[in-house]
Amino acid sequence: MAIHKGGKRSSASSSSPCAHIRTAYHNCFNRWYSEKFLKGQWDKEECVSEWQKYQDCLSQHLEDKKLSSFLEGKADADSSNQAASAIPDAGASD
Repeated sequence: MAIHKGGKRSSASSSSPCAHIRTAYHNCFNRWYSEKFLKGQWDKEECVSEWQKYQDCLSQHLEDKKLSSFLEGKADADSSNQAASAIPDAGASD
């Protein structure tokens, strides 16, 4: 039996510490996509500050939960596996 602190449960997205920043970024992106991108206006600077704030928030909360090093380790392992699979088998004959 699990004990829940706080007594009130909400969805993961609304309880996320970055939810309000994510919403601001999504709103900006959706506005840019519908009002500019689809009309051929490709301003790459649109929503950059919102995106950066969202990335910073996620990075901070990953660090707080000690997950950033796990993700970095996973990325390192993935790149090592890819590099190893790209090396031809020395024992194989043509």
